[in-house]
Amino acid sequence: MLTYILKRFVQLVPVLFGITLACFFLLRALPGDPATLLLGARGGADEIAAMKQRLGLDLPLWRQYLLFLGDILSGSLGRSVVYGQPVISLVLERLPATLWLVSYSTAIAVLLTIPLALWSAIRRDQAPDILIKLMFTVLLAIPSFWLGLVLVVVLAIWVPLFPTSGYGSGILSRLHHLTLPAFVIALATASLTIRSLRSGILNVLGSDYVTTARAKGNATSRTMRVHVLPNALISSISVLGAHTSWVIGGTVVIETVFALPGLGSLFVESIFARDYPMIQGLTIVFAVLVVLINLATDIAYALADPRIRLD
Repeated sequence: MLTYILKRFVQLVPVLFGITLACFFLLRALPGDPATLLLGARGGADEIAAMKQRLGLDLPLWRQYLLFLGDILSGSLGRSVVYGQPVISLVLERLPATLWLVSYSTAIAVLLTIPLALWSAIRRDQAPDILIKLMFTVLLAIPSFWLGLVLVVVLAIWVPLFPTSGYGSGILSRLHHLTLPAFVIALATASLTIRSLRSGILNVLGSDYVTTARAKGNATSRTMRVHVLPNALISSISVLGAHTSWVIGGTVVIETVFALPGLGSLFVESIFARDYPMIQGLTIVFAVLVVLINLATDIAYALADPRIRLD
């Protein structure tokens, strides 16, 4: 397994190189520049030229790109134009909020998925199964920002059970502040994982070893817990991992709606300010996080299924 992990990290190098190229040159293709936005309407041609020189925007693109690569190799990821700080320090400051949100939403999604998928599979084509499939199909079609706003109005304004925004301090306070945004993300995740786990359970229920376990007189609860659920979960691990990777980038909308101080909201602020170093650094961070989540998914899949070998 160690060899496999090392191979994945080696494969990360060309992936990151391609991402740096795409991010760098696509940003330069956008209208506007940081110097003009920083100075505003009061900036004259001379001031804008001086600001571009100070920021290095007057250099040829190839030199700007090499400086960008140098910042990545040095670990600083560059210096923010707006905040005037190293990008890595701002990333480390905002990263915990995003990790809390992703972890909390994943935990809620798992807690929703297992019982509802079991119930749906056991009551196949009956009222509970139809209701669960219909409800989560509708939830999957609803935009997350709209659902988030509805929950804020209902559960934070009409019935003030949760804060409308913020991050909190301390574990309990953070969990309280993150419940609504995490629940919004969890509903989207559960909409996919419930379908996957339900299909896996139905496939396993028709297996010979399940029929044998029932013939031996095992209780239904024991058969589901020992034989059905562990084998059905294998197919859902990859679905959960893939969607968690999407959530890392999808937190942009949720963090903006709930005013959370995470990487997503920082990314939006940087785009509007044309903060090239910050956008480039955050893109690299998001790419690394996605690769790490995919790696963790592969390892979890191999641990859950002994037939899978990571060489």
